[in-house]
Amino acid sequence: MSTFTQMMFQNSNSPIMQLMVYFHDHLLVVLTLIISFIMYLSFMLIMNNIFNKNLSENQGMEFIWTIIPSVFLISLALPSMKILYIMEESNPSFSLKAMGHQWYWSYEYSDFNIEFDSYMKQSSGSLFRVLDVDNRAVVPCNSKLRVVVSAEDVIHSWAIPPLAMKMDAMPGRTNQMNTTMNDLSF
Repeated sequence: MSTFTQMMFQNSNSPIMQLMVYFHDHLLVVLTLIISFIMYLSFMLIMNNIFNKNLSENQGMEFIWTIIPSVFLISLALPSMKILYIMEESNPSFSLKAMGHQWYWSYEYSDFNIEFDSYMKQSSGSLFRVLDVDNRAVVPCNSKLRVVVSAEDVIHSWAIPPLAMKMDAMPGRTNQMNTTMNDLSF
């Protein structure tokens, strides 16, 4: 569960979210290396008073400062592309359709012919305040799920952060996302 002073992601509950957390950690390591290297070079230039050392037509130096950023960009692009392709894999076990209305959500399990509306509970000193609803959508663990989201009237946002799911529901447009839930921990 997310808290007010939380600095990192919520606990991941899907393989995609775990990959995103690993990618985030990888990205932070690369950024830390780049910033440390730039700070080191800046410090050395200031302390040694080296401003111009005939670097204007140095082929080796130009090759190095072209290749090093390329290596960093490739090290970021490859894991990112892998995650994007994994997110688009489909052949779900079942589908959940969520339709946004101005003050509530309508859910439909099309495989089981079950439909219901989900309204926000009034705040009565509850721990979840505006996050709790009267009818919750329930999905099984360890099965591939496809969520189809749309809206009837205005633009909505449908999200489950521990599953790395966030979709915009727009009138007249259907968005879908696939996921797998690992366990019941969130």
